Amino acid sequence: MKTIDKYLFQALDNYPYWLEGTIESLDYAFSYNDKNTMVLCLYGRIQAEQLLNYEDAKSYFQEALAINIHALEVYPYYLQALILNEDYDEAQKLIDFALTIKGINKTEIFIKKAILLEVQHKFKEALKEIKSAKLHSIQHDYDSGITEIEKRIKGKIDLVKGKKKKPEKSKKDSKKKSKKN
Repeated sequence: MKTIDKYLFQALDNYPYWLEGTIESLDYAFSYNDKNTMVLCLYGRIQAEQLLNYEDAKSYFQEALAINIHALEVYPYYLQALILNEDYDEAQKLIDFALTIKGINKTEIFIKKAILLEVQHKFKEALKEIKSAKLHSIQHDYDSGITEIEKRIKGKIDLVKGKKKKPEKSKKDSKKKSKKN
């Protein structure tokens, strides 16, 4: 095993639970190879997920993809940063490109596309992308996450339509309680 791999694995193992250890290991890995896309991706994730500094995160992700356009690990995190930074057009272009890359996890990309449409309040289109994510899913790990996103989007559709949630107890149950008291 190369030294850089050792430090990269330490950083990945530490993240997000021990940020100091993550940064220390990343810095060592970066000193061995400043062109490692996984190192740059994790730096970008820290900027986006921990520091909420989306512009710096985008720079790390862009640098990683400039080094290797097939750095498959970068796309989901880059897309998330773009969505959170409200760079919707840029996110859509990246999604369109990512879906053409051989070997990319299309399920993740369709999920990001659904989230992009969700934040733009295009809920019906988002549900179509959820369907695509389900059709491309080949791992059980994604199924519950996809279902949760689908429920959230359907809940927003109901909210927009003005539907009320069903009360937990019926009126009959309430009347019975008041008669007992």
